[in-house]
Amino acid sequence: MKSLHQRLTLYSDGNETYTFVPAEPVGARSLTIYRNSGDIILSAPNTPLPVTAERSPKIIYGIYGMVSLAMSDYIIVITGRELRGHLMRQNIYRATEYDILPLNPDVSVQSPPNAVEAHLLALVRSHLQGGNFFFSYAWDITRRLQAQWMTLQQNGDKPLWEIADDRFFWNKFLHSRFIDITSTNPDQNLSAYILPVIYGTFDIRPVSVGIHRLRLCLISRRSRYRAGTRYFRRGIDSEGHVANFNETEQILLVGGDDSGTQLSFVQIRGSIPVYWAEINTLRYKPDVQIMELQDTIDAMRAHLQENVNLYGEQAIVNLVNHKGHERPVKEAFEKYIEQVKPPKTRYEYFDFHGECRNMRWDRISVLISKLEDELVRYGYFHLDSNKAEPVKLQTGVVRTNCMDNLDRTNVAQAAIAKWTLNRQLKALGFIQESDSVDNYDELMKDFREMWTDHANFISLAYSGTGALKTDFTRTGKRTRKGLLEDGYNSVMRYLKNNFFDGARQDAFDLMTGAWFPRRGWNPATLVVDRRPLIIRAPPYILFFSLFMICAGLTLPRTSDYSLFYYFLLWFTIAALSLAFIFVHGIEYVNWPRLQPLTDVIYYEGPGFRSARKGMGLGLPALEKLKEGAATQAKAIAEQHRRVKSKRLEEIEMGTKRVD
Repeated sequence: MKSLHQRLTLYSDGNETYTFVPAEPVGARSLTIYRNSGDIILSAPNTPLPVTAERSPKIIYGIYGMVSLAMSDYIIVITGRELRGHLMRQNIYRATEYDILPLNPDVSVQSPPNAVEAHLLALVRSHLQGGNFFFSYAWDITRRLQAQWMTLQQNGDKPLWEIADDRFFWNKFLHSRFIDITSTNPDQNLSAYILPVIYGTFDIRPVSVGIHRLRLCLISRRSRYRAGTRYFRRGIDSEGHVANFNETEQILLVGGDDSGTQLSFVQIRGSIPVYWAEINTLRYKPDVQIMELQDTIDAMRAHLQENVNLYGEQAIVNLVNHKGHERPVKEAFEKYIEQVKPPKTRYEYFDFHGECRNMRWDRISVLISKLEDELVRYGYFHLDSNKAEPVKLQTGVVRTNCMDNLDRTNVAQAAIAKWTLNRQLKALGFIQESDSVDNYDELMKDFREMWTDHANFISLAYSGTGALKTDFTRTGKRTRKGLLEDGYNSVMRYLKNNFFDGARQDAFDLMTGAWFPRRGWNPATLVVDRRPLIIRAPPYILFFSLFMICAGLTLPRTSDYSLFYYFLLWFTIAALSLAFIFVHGIEYVNWPRLQPLTDVIYYEGPGFRSARKGMGLGLPALEKLKEGAATQAKAIAEQHRRVKSKRLEEIEMGTKRVD
């Protein structure tokens, strides 16, 4: 496997070029990007730099990619990294700092030329700062150990970007120009500059079991397909990609990375693979919507078949409630999976909240008992360097989901991982058949901390807050303190998901290539509120009413009657404003603007919707104004779907999907 350049020095030649010079090996070909034309050229060995070029004081640890915004293309470079551990004799880093370099000489990142460009740059920055990105220069962090071993011979001399798992190569779209040049011109091979990055988690720790010294590693990889936030990306798309799809690999290492024993166990999670959504209305529980589209069966079949092709057999564990708010989603899943009848697939429903009520979370063992036959048959990957072939291969995977694929899923996956770890240690002879990992306090402490941190990071990426129920994952039991923390996180999720996630979703769409602007595109709708005045006014009236109520508390009591009517007036205005806001709740949700969800919000086709709250009183004049704004947003989104470049579509970057 060809390694990448680990340190680059940036030279800027005025408004003409950016040149990246590798620190080693000496004489390596430098990379020059021409700012006016956008041409990317791999220079001949030992090409001298222009005498006018100025050296940047910052070390570049890798090129994250190139993003196109309205007024310019930008190069994103990694200027800070944190060593998180060593795996397979290679360093694993987390990206911590970035610089954004404009190609257009007339554009400044610090002072963008207009409000739209400033907004798009803010989306890029927020995505980079809010994400958890990991990379390695000489080890493929995008693929699980078993997949790497099975393709060891054919991938021996290929560059990292070429062998990386397409799903988890998070910045692949941003490297599309580099990949395109490398694929079409052998003399311009930019592979040493193409750095695959994953969005996920990575943790590795030394642990001990008796006298045995081991290392325990936990990696999660988030799919770049149908990426997004909790309420704005649910379910499946027409190509079979599901929202919040994560692959989690637990690795146990005995001895040296290459000279000892490697054990790997993989699980996956992903949104329920039907067309469904939860429509934010400012209520605590959004409206559940099931959309019965003609290609639902084909989309579900594509998703489940891909899992079988990649992992072998699969056991689908569904943890959603069988009654109340979640029941329609459960029924839709079971209805379509019965029609699809996927091969090598077992469906297992587990009533999580019913079985584990009254904080009896140890009852998750009931689920393990139901899956035990499959877990034994699927096994895990076990490689001993003293043997030519693996001792064991993992021949199947457990796919777990709840509504968000976060909290209940985390508890279930941690329990399955613990059961497997117990089995692995017994197979190695490190613990007796009658013994259990629960008897090794230090091991269990590290195991629980790793899975708790893993749960929190996955939850932060999708919902904007840490995971719920992590007290059980961390301590092995449910606590009242954990309930209070869950209450706080639930409130924060409500606020973020209703009032802040629109911009986060826009950032996901921009950085993964689900949407990109045309050059010179500058719509005021992206930064200007085009809602009717009657919709925009009530929040201001509410805040002013609250201010007047607070001010009234400081007024002298000249007359009890005057104060009574004063407070009655402002409380009435505040109540009416608040009522109007909740009646028209959909209008006050912070929706994505790059790809408006108009088709989902106002879906009228076959299926199910729990309610139609937050859609107003149906006043003809107001509905006409709202319909005009929705039509304009939909037209902008449709226009940008049509202008997607054919060249980019030919490279499988995920740009074809329409969410």
